[in-house]
Amino acid sequence: MTPPTLDFWFEFASSYSYLAVMRIEPLAREAGVTIRWRPFLLGPVFLSLGWNDSPFNIYPPKGRYMWRDLARLATRYGLPFQVPSKFPRSGLLAARVALLGAEAPWIGDFARAMMHANFADDRDITDPAVIRALLAGLGLPADALLAEATGEANKLALRRQTEKATELGLFGAPSFVTPDGELFWGNDRLEDALAWVRQPGG
Repeated sequence: MTPPTLDFWFEFASSYSYLAVMRIEPLAREAGVTIRWRPFLLGPVFLSLGWNDSPFNIYPPKGRYMWRDLARLATRYGLPFQVPSKFPRSGLLAARVALLGAEAPWIGDFARAMMHANFADDRDITDPAVIRALLAGLGLPADALLAEATGEANKLALRRQTEKATELGLFGAPSFVTPDGELFWGNDRLEDALAWVRQPGG
């Protein structure tokens, strides 16, 4: 019997994506669900909604709440956390690399390393040197991956993936989309999404 699948749409600049990226693999294994990693960019999605920045920056009270909420949740999950000195940082290059590895065994390790760098170590994930070091630390061919990630074919693939997110009606990250088209938005809906795809007809 083929395991149920769940599409996991995430953004490296997204604060709540940090929590979901760090949690999803063990929860999916326990549930017997195969995760399909879907890196994309929130910037174009926000622009399509009329926002030129993160809503957490546009609405300061919402931003203050989000950082406090994130700290509480990180403590609950046993995850390290510090507010990045710059938010949001561009996840463009990281997403391009992640797209190359979306179906490779290293995607989870890479995504967690990038998220840890941004939301625990406050490292500049826009810096190719930071990404190169993380890839090398995972034993991956960093220079070759970065070269391929910045090639025109992969740039176009990420653009199309982001367009697909808009077509699916995504408006934030993390988002989880089931094979029958159900959309679950937010780290706090991860468990619900996994339960949905396990039910008959899910």
